[in-house]
Amino acid sequence: MADQGGRGGAAAVLCLGVVSLAAGLGSAGPARAAWPPSEGRGACKVEKTSNVPATMRDGVVLRADVYRPATDQKVPVILMRTQYGKDAAQVQPSRFQTPDWYASHCYIVVVQDIRGQGASNGIFYEYAHDRDDGYDTVEWAARLPGSNGRVGMYGSSYVGATQWLASTAAPPSLKAIVPSNTASDYYQGWTYEDGAFRLAFIEPWMDETIARTAAINRQDGASEAALTEATHQMARWMGFTPYDRVPVFGPDDPARAPYFFDALKHPTDDAYWRAFSIERRWDKVAVPVLAFDGWYDAFLDGALRNFNGVQAHGATAEARTDQRIVIGPWEHIGWGRPDSVVSPRLHDLGEVADSPVNELTLMWFDHFLKGEDNGVATGPRVDYFVMGESRWHRAAAWPVPGTVSETWRLASDGHAASVMGDGRLEGPGTPAPGAVAAGQASDAYVYDPANPVPSLGGHSCCSWTSGPQGQFDQSGLEQRADILVYSSAVLTQPLEVVGPITVVLYARSTAPDTDFTAKLVDVFPDGRAINLANGIQRASYRQSLTQPTPIVPGQVYRYEIHVWPTANLFKAGHRLRLEISSSDYPQFDPNPNTGATLATTTRTVKATQTILHDASHPSALILPVLPADRAGEAEDHPPRR
Repeated sequence: MADQGGRGGAAAVLCLGVVSLAAGLGSAGPARAAWPPSEGRGACKVEKTSNVPATMRDGVVLRADVYRPATDQKVPVILMRTQYGKDAAQVQPSRFQTPDWYASHCYIVVVQDIRGQGASNGIFYEYAHDRDDGYDTVEWAARLPGSNGRVGMYGSSYVGATQWLASTAAPPSLKAIVPSNTASDYYQGWTYEDGAFRLAFIEPWMDETIARTAAINRQDGASEAALTEATHQMARWMGFTPYDRVPVFGPDDPARAPYFFDALKHPTDDAYWRAFSIERRWDKVAVPVLAFDGWYDAFLDGALRNFNGVQAHGATAEARTDQRIVIGPWEHIGWGRPDSVVSPRLHDLGEVADSPVNELTLMWFDHFLKGEDNGVATGPRVDYFVMGESRWHRAAAWPVPGTVSETWRLASDGHAASVMGDGRLEGPGTPAPGAVAAGQASDAYVYDPANPVPSLGGHSCCSWTSGPQGQFDQSGLEQRADILVYSSAVLTQPLEVVGPITVVLYARSTAPDTDFTAKLVDVFPDGRAINLANGIQRASYRQSLTQPTPIVPGQVYRYEIHVWPTANLFKAGHRLRLEISSSDYPQFDPNPNTGATLATTTRTVKATQTILHDASHPSALILPVLPADRAGEAEDHPPRR
């Protein structure tokens, strides 16, 4: 067991130092009402009953707070199943309205602690019980006194997972769900991303929330104390290797965080993960879905996969048709709003960037649970915010109809390392590369796992103040010699990029396994380099997430890096930029370049990485471009229906 805190701590300090500078540059913006606002309540008075028991099929008792409207009419039920505390109900920071606000619109609202959390009995293990417990709770809620038998579910993150898992069990009383910021799979895009371990999400999240609160639930004071203390030292613990011996999670204590160690034991998409997968059960989903997500959220890619997957495979015509997703300039828990925890550049967008989650959720439930013809758009529909333009658009499908694929080739005179080099992005219409002597059309850098490139923004979880997410100026990082920087000429016309992005990379490495990262950047006339989207590809997972294979050192391979989707208007006078490197720490675990991972080893070696971009190796950035005449009508406010 070895504590590599020096490596992890140094990288984290550098990252947080740049973030702090960015925070200092943010303006306060106009004052707005504190959260939650008092307006918009319904006509029904509400009474709350705490710790109402529900018995699951195996005899375990779960407890919920039930908010009842004062009405003689039978009404639908809105259900939240949470591991984050039913008393909190995900109201803060600036997220959902209070349960009694929803109940005032004449709904029974049930907020339940899931198994092994809060006031509920049983042993917590993430994902494992939420399909069956979700089914049983929906049917129990449908039979509560005063219920009309129709149930909807709402909530964010893991609380979105409890909805999707329940929906794949197809409880007959479930009629609609509204999941926010949640994924389609708990291997790809949750715990791992194209082979890389999502370190900066998994370790802090499990420590601060689920493992700690589960310890409180089972009255394990020693584990609670250790996990609480660790929340103040996560930069250190993320630098501890090997991960399977990290002390805070109790590697020799089977009760403290078994799911953390099981995740490390299953680095491929195997039967362990398939047992929880939503994607493999889209054909069981029989309900309309209104989803919310953000361009910098940890689970954006999965949310879009769910949107398309249920349209294609849903169990009913209604489910296949009534799919809607709203995507804003948000992070995981940063949804705009004056006191929302969101990175400074996104915070300063103002009211146009506020999430309409509560208003649209209520309308969705009024339509699908009460049968009201209220004009809410049901789907298929995508409402999306275009950064750079700061306006909202809508489309009937994803990717947005009308987008065209543009190829921007990587080019240089062999010196693309750092922003001071000569890396170029050559767009459509530029001459194709001519015949080049062998070895000249390439760029090289040394990747040292002991000195990884720090994460600065990106798509992670859960708050920009404690993890790498959001939108920041990358220009300081781009001075590193282990980042290749390819920039376009100054744009003479605006360029709107909307959709998923691919980087095709022809590369060789001196290692038997390594990583390649890609980041799309919007370069402003004053030199600010603002990150839009990023991706990573572990070399051994280049062909399969289930059967990784090593690479042969020195051999050239073709990689496709899946850069997560974005929507951005590159204005005239700006430039496109692509950064290529081999690490993004602590968003992802550094690849030790040995063929093993830091989950089980402390040994690292340096690797020399070579990127080729000659006529025989056309490395390129492939962008989804939306022509101006196909962008459609734009609005200067979030969707209202």
